[in-house]
Amino acid sequence: MPQSLPTNPTHFTSEIDTGLDVETDVTADLRATAGASAPEILLELVDDEGVTIGTAEKLWAHQQPGRLHRAFSVFLFDRQGRLLLQRRALGKYHSPGVWSNTCCGHPYPDEPPFVAAARRTAEELGVAPALLCEAGTVRYDLPDEASGLIEREWNHLFVGLVTADVQPDPDEVDDFAFVTAEELRELEAERPFSVWFRTVFEAALPGIREIAGRDW
Repeated sequence: MPQSLPTNPTHFTSEIDTGLDVETDVTADLRATAGASAPEILLELVDDEGVTIGTAEKLWAHQQPGRLHRAFSVFLFDRQGRLLLQRRALGKYHSPGVWSNTCCGHPYPDEPPFVAAARRTAEELGVAPALLCEAGTVRYDLPDEASGLIEREWNHLFVGLVTADVQPDPDEVDDFAFVTAEELRELEAERPFSVWFRTVFEAALPGIREIAGRDW
């Protein structure tokens, strides 16, 4: 049950739609944290129209100046219209220990974003969405001062419902909570959130309101 709310390039080949239907010592530290023996994870690089142009290693794509790549963000609500938030695990190399939306991540190369969103939600939170709908896309460039990384993403947005019990993977999720719109505002005022949260939330808001009601 959730706790109560707290008071080197590889494979590179060349760089808001609202439809609902530095190589530095810091970089070295990040590589060590991620684990030198960890398998390579590739992301899809896209152009300014969201068209795939190649692939790149995940950490490299997030290092300054960053490479525009495909991502997804999920917002799931319970039957009471409350948003499921997660607090990212402290062991994650990127944005550890901060609150964020239900789930976010990157499709594998050639993996449809919808499939990736459903897959990753189940992997992180131990529950599959009961309903998942596309809610448009948003492109952004957001530096993260805490890590020195940058989010340059073409982000596919999804909203939906969750009806089963949440069973998060502790390696991915440190905590979770279902919040109302007012409780979200209070939590944002008190605790750090991911640098992308407010941008993707506002971009997904039309779809959120269709799923969770006008209170949002």
